[in-house]
Amino acid sequence: MILHTYTAGDGEPIVFIHSGGMTGLTEYEEQKDYFAENHFKVIRPDLRGHGKSKGSLEDYFNQCVTDLKDTLDSLNIEECHIAGVSIGGVAALMFAKRYPSRVKTLTFSGIFPKQPDNWEELSRQEAEHHKNLFDNPEIVEALNQMHGNNDWKALLTSFNSDDFYPFHETGELSDVTAPILCMVGEREELEVEAAVTYKKLHANTQIAVIPYAGHLVHRDQPDLYSRTLSAFIQNHSKVI
Repeated sequence: MILHTYTAGDGEPIVFIHSGGMTGLTEYEEQKDYFAENHFKVIRPDLRGHGKSKGSLEDYFNQCVTDLKDTLDSLNIEECHIAGVSIGGVAALMFAKRYPSRVKTLTFSGIFPKQPDNWEELSRQEAEHHKNLFDNPEIVEALNQMHGNNDWKALLTSFNSDDFYPFHETGELSDVTAPILCMVGEREELEVEAAVTYKKLHANTQIAVIPYAGHLVHRDQPDLYSRTLSAFIQNHSKVI
């Protein structure tokens, strides 16, 4: 399935994949401006079930990977840099595993290589947060506008299903051939621990712990995120 996609700039392709419940339009706005101004073609898709992209929620991440391939094919893009946060980071990682020849560099934030000991409690807290969203008329109206005819309540609820998070994929990096940057916010101790684990799992992994930032590093520290990502790409690219 070809995803609804926002593009900006002209040059080397870079794909940014949003977090759960957001869209290509509502995230990575500062990064879009930064990289478009620095000779990149910035691609921000709506993952299936988000924004203007439809699609079943079954076998979610495997379908997302296929969607990303179809979307890049439709744009005639053979290779790209790819970055994602949270579920977008999972999708980016799985794409890099399945189509290694198409990924120049891989960057992710806010994902886990193994299930944290308190995963059940984290899932309970997230479900409670979603319930609070569902009960807030202003937020419901905003999300209705953001996601159109998509059933965003079913989407958010699906994130808490027992088999949603593919730890068997996120904890296995042997198929990744691209250089990796794992960028995390210092306020998220579990994610900092995850970054150290990723460094051990893959020899060509760089980690960046961003101060005064949480789960959404790119939003909490947009300039520092962009400059760190740019330096990483430059270090692994002869083009720039």
